[in-house]
Amino acid sequence: MVEGYNLADKVFLAVDCIIFGFDNEDLKVLLIQRDFEPEKGKWSLMGGFVQHHETLNDAASRVLHRLTGVHDIYMEQLYTFSEVDRDPLARTISTSYYAIINIEKHNEEITEQNNAKWFSLSDVPNLIFDHNQMLAKAIKRLRRRTSINPIGFELLPEKFTMRHLQKLYEAILDKKLDKRNFINKINSMDILIKLKEKDMTSSTKGSYLYMFDQEKYDAKNRNDFYLKLS
Repeated sequence: MVEGYNLADKVFLAVDCIIFGFDNEDLKVLLIQRDFEPEKGKWSLMGGFVQHHETLNDAASRVLHRLTGVHDIYMEQLYTFSEVDRDPLARTISTSYYAIINIEKHNEEITEQNNAKWFSLSDVPNLIFDHNQMLAKAIKRLRRRTSINPIGFELLPEKFTMRHLQKLYEAILDKKLDKRNFINKINSMDILIKLKEKDMTSSTKGSYLYMFDQEKYDAKNRNDFYLKLS
């Protein structure tokens, strides 16, 4: 081995995943209870070390699949955390990712198999190491993305009401939105298909159900689109 490599300090490389979900009322984050030291018993993001044959994206996909059982999850690289003392056991650099999934589709298998729990963003406990900082950065990125590109396909059921969509945006942005203005802005994006079906659970009159037009939705997501909700 080349001498310079022998003299190099050993540094571990890890990934940590912030997984967001929506339950039709509230934006939540998935946490696991750590079952080993250090910080055993405390709440944590899901993470793991990068293996020799993996890229960062490969490692994050593996971690997400291990936790959710799903391969095709929307995932985005967020930030690399490299403070010298961030891990008390070893010098570890971690790259964080955030992902968004539909809670209704995956909730039972996730929570039962992984000692995991969904937390509302307002009720997140103190996390291990610098995971609270990771979460804060992920929330900021998700809110920025929401203000630029359409969002919801990954978080909502296949059919949803306009109220459900507005609740999602309000949960992400953490503010109330004017109903009429919101509907006008969403309709101007031309990414929804209005169905003849109605959701009759909210009122006797019912609310029309919608679906995303996936082709148009994907096209909007490939290009910056300033929704400017207020």
